[in-house]
Amino acid sequence: MKKTFRQPKKPVRPSALQAESLQHTRRDHATEIAEDYVEAIADLSSAQGEARVVDLARRLGVTHVTVNRTIARLQRDGYVVAQPYRAIFLTEIGHKLAATCQRRHMIVVAFLTSLGIPEKTAEFDAEGIEHHVSPETLAAFERFLRKI
Repeated sequence: MKKTFRQPKKPVRPSALQAESLQHTRRDHATEIAEDYVEAIADLSSAQGEARVVDLARRLGVTHVTVNRTIARLQRDGYVVAQPYRAIFLTEIGHKLAATCQRRHMIVVAFLTSLGIPEKTAEFDAEGIEHHVSPETLAAFERFLRKI
């Protein structure tokens, strides 16, 4: 029996639920930059043995000034070790965060491509989704992928 898809009626969300949802999204946005940086540092360190400000600026499409400011925050928060004009290295918690981000990214990309979305589009879309997907949804993606 073939299932047909019906567009659900848009329910009116209670204000408390909408407020909670928006607060959650704002928290996610606050961590996105840290996640993008530790992921890029891990990738560069793996490929080149180190991550430098110029490499991060190029990879993330930002200026070296932006990288320096963000690295200072990441260092303050314990994710990286860096000295002026030297390479940037992840701390143990930085490595853990990078591994979590990379795993989440791979799952989202695999899920999207399993739906027939082209690889390049899936990669682009995953960059936004990966920061906002809940652990429950990510687990559902994994269950779906194991079934196919």
